[in-house]
Amino acid sequence: MMSRITPCLWFNGQAEEAADFYVSLFPDSRVLSVSRYGDGAPFPAGTALVVEFQIAGQRFQALNGGPEYRFSEAVSMSIACKDGGEVDHFWNGLSGGGGEEGRCGWLKDRFGVSWQSSRWPGALMSDPEFPPAPGGRSRR
Repeated sequence: MMSRITPCLWFNGQAEEAADFYVSLFPDSRVLSVSRYGDGAPFPAGTALVVEFQIAGQRFQALNGGPEYRFSEAVSMSIACKDGGEVDHFWNGLSGGGGEEGRCGWLKDRFGVSWQSSRWPGALMSDPEFPPAPGGRSRR
């Protein structure tokens, strides 16, 4: 059954770039459709208005809505990784190009979206490195 809930991410002109970036990092991912602004819109004609995309089988929408709203850590995307190599793949990909590394597997990508990449949930709690040492982070 297809999910009836689709997260919508609000961007300030970077919706299409962000969707393309996420699709490039995750398997089973693709851009599904792009609607574009016309003349007289808050962005130049031809700029993506809404990008419908799928990452790792989950549908998303990216909306170019303007500068009114910004992302915060109050909402994050959590990636359940099968092993440390997969954690590193997502960590390096999402934090690269201007992202910000955080603690305990948290980061912000270059668009400001918060992500968690870890072996989750049970594997993390049984990991001898969890919780991380003070001042450090566990990316497992």
